[in-house]
Amino acid sequence: MGFQQGLSGLNAAARNLEVIGNNVANSGTFGSKVSRAEFSDVYATAIGGASTSQVGIGVAVTNVSQQFTPGNITSTENPMDLAIDGNGFFQLSDSSGTLVYTRNGQFKLDREGYVVNNNGSKLLGYQADDQGAILQAQASPLQLPTAGAPPRTTDEVNLEMTFDSRAAPATGTTLDLENPDTYNFATSQTIYDVQGQNIGLTYYMRKTSAHNWDMYVTANGTSLQTDGAGDPVKVASINFPSSGGEPTTEAVGPLEGEPGTITTYDSSGAPIATTGTGIFTIPDIPQLTLSSGGMSEVIPGISFNLSNSVEYGTGFGVTNLSQTGFPPGKLNSVTIEPNGIVLARYSNGQSKAAGQVELASFRNPQGLQPLGSNEWGSTFASGQPTNTVPGDGNMGLLLSGSLEESNIDLTSELVNMIVAQRTYQANAQTIKTEDQLLQTLVNIR
Repeated sequence: MGFQQGLSGLNAAARNLEVIGNNVANSGTFGSKVSRAEFSDVYATAIGGASTSQVGIGVAVTNVSQQFTPGNITSTENPMDLAIDGNGFFQLSDSSGTLVYTRNGQFKLDREGYVVNNNGSKLLGYQADDQGAILQAQASPLQLPTAGAPPRTTDEVNLEMTFDSRAAPATGTTLDLENPDTYNFATSQTIYDVQGQNIGLTYYMRKTSAHNWDMYVTANGTSLQTDGAGDPVKVASINFPSSGGEPTTEAVGPLEGEPGTITTYDSSGAPIATTGTGIFTIPDIPQLTLSSGGMSEVIPGISFNLSNSVEYGTGFGVTNLSQTGFPPGKLNSVTIEPNGIVLARYSNGQSKAAGQVELASFRNPQGLQPLGSNEWGSTFASGQPTNTVPGDGNMGLLLSGSLEESNIDLTSELVNMIVAQRTYQANAQTIKTEDQLLQTLVNIR
């Protein structure tokens, strides 16, 4: 008569209660995964083989496995919080440089600008160059930028306008900035020099005859081109075909992709180029006095694109007026896109990539070794990680401002606790019964 079976049952039930208790304790821990005690029966091995009537000698806990099913995703107010919607683990480098893995996306910045978790482990990813291009080499700790964005000189302008074919030719033989009768309409735009200093350009459109227009440009109120007498000189002549205002299917005029002919002129007013693309380049913009009293830098010839402009029997209108320059900007915020791109946004309206988060996946996640703090280490059983960016292949996407809750079902754990308690009581009862039987034998006289 033995107590081995009941004793092993007590040990197994106690171990099961430990696992359940750990699950209950971590039911509110972000990124935590439910654990399960797995049991096996135990038989004594005899020389020559086991008998078919052999009685087992108890139970053993063979493994405590974690289930990596996804938990619910909840929104937070912290843009640095990240949740993986799908497969994958965040890669972290701890204080010793060892790689660890986690599903807990509670990240923040340290004093050096690195993205870290509560243990100080650094999030790994790809860095970006000064132009915002991602350098997909060996993953390294992500460090967010602190510097502002440099300015960019304007080198292209896109003017998309509707010219009024009903307009009468302007009075006079040239533009007079003081006389609005010498031009038909005007529009303004801000451009930037190499220092990011803004300069105001004004475009004057002057109709000379049917379907023919002259374009004049002033910079901060000063004509860009003048003749010997100081009078403004046109920078371009725009000519539309007579059918340019008819919305037909015939390939005519800018409406159907054949822009009006544009001729550019030098400072003396002589034509220097003729093109049918609707694209021309104006002369260099010289140094100008700024409103602050300083001087601007020279802006090399800007390419103008009027190829999408049209001439119709309708009022003048500007449908698109864009340019490529911008002033310097200060870093306003950093956001993380679903594909892991860390996007820096600046006060000048520009944004560029500062890096990209890299994720890891394993063929056998249950082979990972728990390290505590919602971190795991790779093992021989888990296999080597497969590294790629979010959304690539079977890798999940990132949700910024969100966290993955524990996948522990508290109701199920409480029911499992009752079952484990009953199992413990039943095994204790077998030991009690064995004790009573033994006592009966001892009392035989």
